[in-house]
Formats: sequence, C-alpha cells, structure tokens
Amino acid sequence: MPIDWIWGLIGGLLIGTGGAIYLLGNGKIMGASGIIGGLVDGSGRDTALERILFLLGVAVLPVILMPFYRSVDTHLTDNYYALIAAGLLVGVGTRIANGCTSGHGVCGMSRLSIRGIVATCCYILAGGIGVIIFRHILGVI
Repeated sequence: MPIDWIWGLIGGLLIGTGGAIYLLGNGKIMGASGIIGGLVDGSGRDTALERILFLLGVAVLPVILMPFYRSVDTHLTDNYYALIAAGLLVGVGTRIANGCTSGHGVCGMSRLSIRGIVATCCYILAGGIGVIIFRHILGVI
C-alpha cells in the first residue's frame, strides 16, 4: 500500500509548524515569494540576513535529510521549456497576487484572511486549468 499521503501529511505539518514559528519568532508572515522578492528588489535590506538564513534552511535541510530517505520520484518533467515557463509564470503570479502558496495558503488561510482564502482558491483553480490545458490538451507535461 503506498504511503505517499503520509509524506504529504508530514510535509504539511512541517510547513505549518515552520510558518507558526516564523510568525511567533518575528511577527512576520512566512511567505517565500515575499522573502525572496525583498532580497531581489532591495526592499528587504534591513532583514537581509534573516531572509538569507531562511532560504538557506529551505535549501540545506533536504540535503541533510537525504540519508534518511529512499529514492524519491518527483515525476518532474524532462521538458526544460515547460519548467522554465512554469517558473516564470509562478514568479509573475506571486508578484501579481502579492504572495504565494506559503503566504496565502498556509499563513493567510490559517489566520482566516479573506485575501488569503480568495488568493488560494484562485491559484488552485488556475493550477487545475493549467493541468487540463498543458497535460490533457497539449500533452507537454
């Protein structure tokens, strides 16, 4: 019996716990796009060290945990054009929506933020439409 749903549950609990610790620790929302965006556009200079440490933790922790995992199939496509397009679309979308899944979906919805709930519904709907178009109609992913 596949237990992939357990890994999803554990990951979700870890993200939620990380968001709560981040909020309790410094009073700010753990929105990854806002953390990265503040470094890129320079608006987060006063908290640059905190932002860099957060991003290092996101990048380094999976490497530290690798000895404890079996091989993981991410089902990532080999189509590099689709990956680049997806990355650009996500980046533009998070700027337009003033947040990403961690900011709106995890932190916003947990605080019962109307903006977070609406944004989460919109990006889940857009993702579903994207899968229908790009996988089922165009067959590129």
